[in-house]
Amino acid sequence: MSLELKRGGLIVSCQAQADNPLHGPIFMGAMALAARDGGAVGIRANGPEDVRACRVAGLPTIGISKIKSDGFPVYITPNRAAAQDLAKAGADIIALDCTPRPRNGDDPESIVRFIRDELGLEVFADISTLDEGLAAEQMGATYVSTTLSGYTSYTEPKPEGPDLKLIEALASRISTPIVAEGRFNTPQLARNALDAGAHAVVVGTMITSPREITRAFARSLAK
Repeated sequence: MSLELKRGGLIVSCQAQADNPLHGPIFMGAMALAARDGGAVGIRANGPEDVRACRVAGLPTIGISKIKSDGFPVYITPNRAAAQDLAKAGADIIALDCTPRPRNGDDPESIVRFIRDELGLEVFADISTLDEGLAAEQMGATYVSTTLSGYTSYTEPKPEGPDLKLIEALASRISTPIVAEGRFNTPQLARNALDAGAHAVVVGTMITSPREITRAFARSLAK
């Protein structure tokens, strides 16, 4: 299996919070199979158990580990130990928060080096600004993703749509493949991301969360 995320491909984020009826590896494994059959080229999954379950799809799996700490905004794979657990679970690529925000863990550059040099895996850097993308490339990230645009204190308030301007800015400044993620809720917006310079696009909620899709329809009908 190639660990490379195909250019122009769709990566499906198979995640469900603990309060979601679809929470758990059985459901996420099934979701990964459905995504594969629909044409996805990769899967993003949270936690070792879901990573193991999603590997059944036979696609490159981007592993993250959400570990929250009171008083610290960073929670996506915040330390080397979390990255190592994801590697043991079979993640092909490991994603982490590469913003400079305070964290209860290891600095992002040391995590990137650990993933590449010690674990021998590829690195998926979640960022929110152009400067963070430039820094992630210098750290040695394999992919730079716009995952956190609109979700950090200095990129709020969160815009209604995806941050296509950030993708364009990154494409003009870095050679590292850019992955678009965040609020891509229609096929056309995903296409727009590629036109803006993205290598691939991650879509989560609008594919894998029936509850949120239902809420969107219900809100529209209630107007």
